[in-house]
Amino acid sequence: MTKKSTIQVDQVNTQIVNWLKAYAENAKVKGFVIGISGGVDSAVTSTLCAQTGLDVLCVEMPIHQHESHVSRGREHIEQLKSRFPNVTSTQADLTSVFEAFKKEVPTDFEEHKLVLTLANTRARLRMTTLYYFAGIHGLLVAGTGNKVEDFGVGFYTKYGDGGVDLSPIADLMKSEVFSLAAYLEVPESILKAAPSDGLFGDEKTDEQQLGANYDELEWAMIEDESGKKAADFSGRQKTVFEIYKRLNKINQHKMREIPVCFVNRN
Repeated sequence: MTKKSTIQVDQVNTQIVNWLKAYAENAKVKGFVIGISGGVDSAVTSTLCAQTGLDVLCVEMPIHQHESHVSRGREHIEQLKSRFPNVTSTQADLTSVFEAFKKEVPTDFEEHKLVLTLANTRARLRMTTLYYFAGIHGLLVAGTGNKVEDFGVGFYTKYGDGGVDLSPIADLMKSEVFSLAAYLEVPESILKAAPSDGLFGDEKTDEQQLGANYDELEWAMIEDESGKKAADFSGRQKTVFEIYKRLNKINQHKMREIPVCFVNRN
């Protein structure tokens, strides 16, 4: 599994920063708001936004968050504020909001369904919070999803972290995000951390949830786009390819436009 996309990080950095600035200026907004998770995607996205010179508000939104995620996020925010005078930060601890929500809805359901649904609820509470700050300050909500997550396996929450105004890194594979992160001098603690969505309050990694790591899923995405089938592979390659195809199929509802029933008026 060696097929990977490659980018010229300096050129891509300049292209995305210019795109962000032009989009914000055309939208007549002051800048961007980004949820900071302690992961590489939000670190790269916020650094790209910071380079525009426009206002950038970094928001921490812990909900029973694991300490390692919190510390990495704060390290990144402090570094970013020291580098860019246009960056500010705030925190909205949503733990009590989340707990209050749970008290108002029934929770006597199958454990695995309840755990996943509540994890997605965390993401949707954060989306609501980001749009609150966006409305107050005249900002756009910048998405942090990458290509393999958004358009490959659909590994995000619909109307949670998928609810954004624009997606600056959604055409970058995860490996390309890491390359850009290194170029942007994102903190080493983030570069070394195993990717995790942080929605379960522990250190559960994305690989544990997906059944494959991002290098493997990128390979599968490229092979799928070239027309390959599961029958073309064996062993681990076949397993990964089947994981990719299964996730891509069941998550198509996230990647397509909302279905509309067009009525016949004849």
